[in-house]
Amino acid sequence: MWAVSDKVKAKLAGLPDQPGVYLMRNRQGKIIYIGKAASLRSRVSSYFRRSTFQRADPKLRGLMRSIDDFDFMALKTEAEATLTESRLIKDYHPRYNVLMRDDKRFLLLRVNLSDPFPRFDAVRLRKEDGARYWGPYASSAAAWASLEFVEKQFGLRRCAPREPGPEDHRHCLNDIVRFCSAPCIGQVTPEGYRERVLTACAFLDGERREFLEALRQQMAVAAKEMRFEKAAALRDMYLLLLKGIREKARGRKSLHLKRDEARAGLAELQERLGLPRPPAVIECYDISNISGTLSVASRVVSVEGMPTPARYRMYRIRTVEGADDPASMAEVIRRRFTRALAEGEKRPDLVLVDGGITQLRAARAELDALGLKEQRVAGIAKQYEEIYHDPANESEPLRFAGDSPALRVIQRIRDEAHRFALTYHRKLRAQRIQESMLDDIPGIGARRKARVLAHFGSVSRLRRASVEELAAAPDIGPKMAARIHAALHAESSG
Repeated sequence: MWAVSDKVKAKLAGLPDQPGVYLMRNRQGKIIYIGKAASLRSRVSSYFRRSTFQRADPKLRGLMRSIDDFDFMALKTEAEATLTESRLIKDYHPRYNVLMRDDKRFLLLRVNLSDPFPRFDAVRLRKEDGARYWGPYASSAAAWASLEFVEKQFGLRRCAPREPGPEDHRHCLNDIVRFCSAPCIGQVTPEGYRERVLTACAFLDGERREFLEALRQQMAVAAKEMRFEKAAALRDMYLLLLKGIREKARGRKSLHLKRDEARAGLAELQERLGLPRPPAVIECYDISNISGTLSVASRVVSVEGMPTPARYRMYRIRTVEGADDPASMAEVIRRRFTRALAEGEKRPDLVLVDGGITQLRAARAELDALGLKEQRVAGIAKQYEEIYHDPANESEPLRFAGDSPALRVIQRIRDEAHRFALTYHRKLRAQRIQESMLDDIPGIGARRKARVLAHFGSVSRLRRASVEELAAAPDIGPKMAARIHAALHAESSG
């Protein structure tokens, strides 16, 4: 028989429609499978449908029968979900990930520039072979769309021979069908062909922004022709390349902002936001969560455009159930500024919240309720780096030029807030996963587990303890100490 547990039923309603990873647990709380999803709501729910069970192969049915609970972590992008899933699988080796492994690694694009006429191909394994690689791509469709685009856009060959010649061209129509520049028959010189390949490499590196318009047009044509899967794949590629271009720009400019650049950025922010003076002190807030039960918020602070880590803070979200970022943002803004009012603390010149119009409205409502109507607050929309600063007018966000010093200031503090929140969140996630190891030990109930963790302070300290030190802990004794020690060290060696 197969049935969905009450724990699962309670959590399914709270699944968000956004990318992330999910961790399936058995009745002992042990992680048995880790997966990633473009939509957590759609993907995780599919495991608990009777139609899925009826069509599933024996391994999947075994997994579905074993699931008693699950956790999930919502992430910003599919690419981040892909990398997080890979890291967690390597860390915890869940049983069903091993059983169901079928070598379907995520696709990469590869080109070997040492070949006489280099060609791009899609592969699943990165090797130390001197070739260049891009990816992994979050979906196979995006990888194949990327490959097709660079081949057609730059006139690159698809044929397999390492050094194609006229005989290979006799049976090939790629110069007509796929716009190949046909180096095999001398339509382009070897030097000219290599230049095309290098331009394609630069495009995939995020260094040739001028070709994004051609990609965007292809995406629009596919959508107009109702080829929605193709349009979605091209969109994923477009956003990935756009993100890469912006990250490179940040790497060159934002990560090492000089004080004169920061001052220019603050001056531009003053002008664009209509502030009375350049925002010398900016606070930025970000939310990160797993299953809505380990929600955290970060506060990072910049002074005169420079990060000031001594003023960073982390918050555990206390009042919000489920993955509700706007409500979580409201809580942290309420807590932070209630305390600021009580202690007479000087407030920042500008508050930034990551997440766009919904988080902006949540923050604005809390500030207004505290009587802080004059406190300026703005929201950073994730996808296109737009700034919302008027909750009543969501159709008019501020947009900045790619080389805007104000944009660099905003990106830097936003990325720092995201990094700081994610670091704390990963620490809590690791702690939660480690604590689940104790659930597999016979005789360890919830109360005893809580007491032993309180005594040692963390699972890492518990793991380092000797059998004698474990036995000296409250409510443990020699036999239970030996069991705990053996279980924890067997887990670490496996």
